[in-house]
Amino acid sequence: MQPRYLPMLALALMLIMILPLQTAYADGIVVPEPPPCGPGLGPCPSPSPISQLAIRFHHVEVEIEDQVATTHVDQVFRNDNDWPVEGTYIFPLPEGAAVNDFRLWIDGEPVQGEVLSRELARQIYEEIVRDLRDPALLEYIDQGAIRASIFPIPPGGERRIELEYTQVLPSDNGLVQYRYPLNTEKFSTQPLEEVTITVRAHSSAPIRGVYSPSHALALEHDGEYRFTAGYEATDVRPDQDFLLYYTLEEGDIGLNLITYRDPESDDPEGFFLLLAAPRVEPEAAPVPKDVILVLDKSGSMDGEKFRQAQAALRYILEHLNAHDRFNILAFSTDLVAFSPEIQPASEAEAAIGWTEELVAAGSTDIHRALLKAMEQAQTSRPTMVLFLTDGLPTEGQTDIQTILQDIARAAPETVRLFSFGLGYDVNTYLLDSLSQQNRGTTTYVKPDQSIDEALSSFYRKISSPVLTDVELDFGGIHVFELYPRELPDFFAGSQLVLLGRYRAGGNTTIELRGLAGNEQVSYRFEDQRFSDAGGANFLPRLWATRKIGALLQQVRLEGADEETIEQIVRLSIRYGIITPYTSFLVTESNTLGAEAQEGIAAQTFAQIQSSPTAVVGEKAVGRAADEAAIRSAEVLPSLAGEAAEIVKHVGSRAFRWLDGIWVDTAYDPEATPVSRVAYLSEDYFLLAASRAEIAAAFALGERVLVVVGDQAYEVVAEDAPADTIAIPEPLEPPSADPSVAPQDPLQDPAASRPSSAGSAGPCGSAFSLLVPILGLAILRPRRA
Repeated sequence: MQPRYLPMLALALMLIMILPLQTAYADGIVVPEPPPCGPGLGPCPSPSPISQLAIRFHHVEVEIEDQVATTHVDQVFRNDNDWPVEGTYIFPLPEGAAVNDFRLWIDGEPVQGEVLSRELARQIYEEIVRDLRDPALLEYIDQGAIRASIFPIPPGGERRIELEYTQVLPSDNGLVQYRYPLNTEKFSTQPLEEVTITVRAHSSAPIRGVYSPSHALALEHDGEYRFTAGYEATDVRPDQDFLLYYTLEEGDIGLNLITYRDPESDDPEGFFLLLAAPRVEPEAAPVPKDVILVLDKSGSMDGEKFRQAQAALRYILEHLNAHDRFNILAFSTDLVAFSPEIQPASEAEAAIGWTEELVAAGSTDIHRALLKAMEQAQTSRPTMVLFLTDGLPTEGQTDIQTILQDIARAAPETVRLFSFGLGYDVNTYLLDSLSQQNRGTTTYVKPDQSIDEALSSFYRKISSPVLTDVELDFGGIHVFELYPRELPDFFAGSQLVLLGRYRAGGNTTIELRGLAGNEQVSYRFEDQRFSDAGGANFLPRLWATRKIGALLQQVRLEGADEETIEQIVRLSIRYGIITPYTSFLVTESNTLGAEAQEGIAAQTFAQIQSSPTAVVGEKAVGRAADEAAIRSAEVLPSLAGEAAEIVKHVGSRAFRWLDGIWVDTAYDPEATPVSRVAYLSEDYFLLAASRAEIAAAFALGERVLVVVGDQAYEVVAEDAPADTIAIPEPLEPPSADPSVAPQDPLQDPAASRPSSAGSAGPCGSAFSLLVPILGLAILRPRRA
């Protein structure tokens, strides 16, 4: 290998770890040794990636003890090439990580490693970009790395690499953050065979909420001071880092803020996420509640469906709290009740026997059954009505609007109605409207799903009320466009994830109020900070996802209007959010700018007006369920299929592939001035160094158009005419919390000492950059 390519190897690897990843099987790049060339052997080609290693598995184990996180990475790489490969292993450091110690093993043997400073890494990155003409590495322009040499991997052979590092996690007002770089898409050609991440945390302070905006977690609390969170997937193409937050709070309820405001925007409005969670195990007994089970026993329920519904009711009755009360109303053509009045939990065993004797037969009188439930709910206690049905109202009052109006008049304020639609023959408009007007939710159970599992899983979440009629007061900070629009009740072991906007940053005291039984209680959370600039850039897209879901439901239940449709179109395009009902971002090539989006909105509104929305059937149920998932999204939506090839996300931005250019969806051709910058020119690298957002955008490819403030920069070919560029001044990074700022190991000689003896410089004899999800593999074939 020519010496000038060795630093490129190291740099490429480092950058992989930080890039948003959509493919992650062999996440490395290959910088091959030039084949024999010269006189009589043929011309010497320019270096280019020709192969990558396969990753058989990638496991991550994280142990967090009072904000000190030890991350153990275990990867097996397989060489599917016909030649040996060797190179340098570089592990990109998570952004903001202060690594106090690290250890590296290859096939169980300890090897030496070194910490690369950000300055050295930047030099290597830029050299690789220039020499390989591959801008993907720009994503890692400000990242450090760990580097070590690797032994050759023979054809068909495997190499197991393990890395362990320790870091102090940042904490902001009790909110602790852990990040693992899982986004090396640009250096992978196949899906990752297997990826698992397990986080075990222990704290001396009580842990309240645990939340990931990036990945759906399996979460288990072990008392108030420990939790285990896990993510597992196979044959996947990860596209974003693994991000985990957890909150520490001594009181009964923990509350924390995550905020973001675009530092390039003159708009004072920002985005926030409020995470609030009560004790996992309340010191006081759960608030006593009433549970009214309304069960459809019409003829269409007969068979396995009805047996599963009976099993679900049995589970609920067996898990009532000691001071709860209940009743069961079973309806078809007639209406039968377990008891004329609400009964104490001690009668649950008798109710189970009564339920098992029920027989499914007759028509469906929904109106009568729900009116009876509301009559029994006339109490000051929190009352949950769980309504199970598989069909349409066919008996008694069948007019949908009349049913909704009558139930709305009869329902007391203490009622929360939760609807369960079983199968495809339910009226989605009726069920969703009933739930919405009674501050509940609708769960759709498809024919291939288990009714008893769905209902018992739901009941576990709401079995122990802590606080009802919840309200939030944000003090002097003006907040708006909150999702969910109605705050849900608090239950033990659950948490509130509230997304919203705010005008102007600053510190404030947030007050949370509600009813604990019949007692009004309040909690004050002081020194809550709404950022003036910067923050968590995932928030705009997550907020926009929820708003689109709310608007889609509004259109379905209340009818469409031009203004609402225009909002859906604008948000979908701006943030790259594609739903089954907003696919125009992929299908329409002319989507950018106010004029184009007005045209799309007008066309979409006309189509809705001409095609009435179905409320019954498989398509209607699927649409209602999809909207509910979007409306309550806690994890950033991912793209698949054609959409993943046309739309890319970079931080808070979305880019659309248009005529060979990745174009920022904030670009308005009619209003935004454009400056052209030549690919790989001095201005190109100065722009990338000035803003992390610009560097990440440039990493998408050779042709990119990115908007910064009120100016757009378009990367053009090296030999194309370019403009004189005014390089933006670097932004001041947000100040860290001085109480938790760890020492930077890149400035700490002790932190950068190698963990084992030996020498492995940047030009070591074995160079094999291998890091799929947290690293990058840069390899070269070994010559015979």
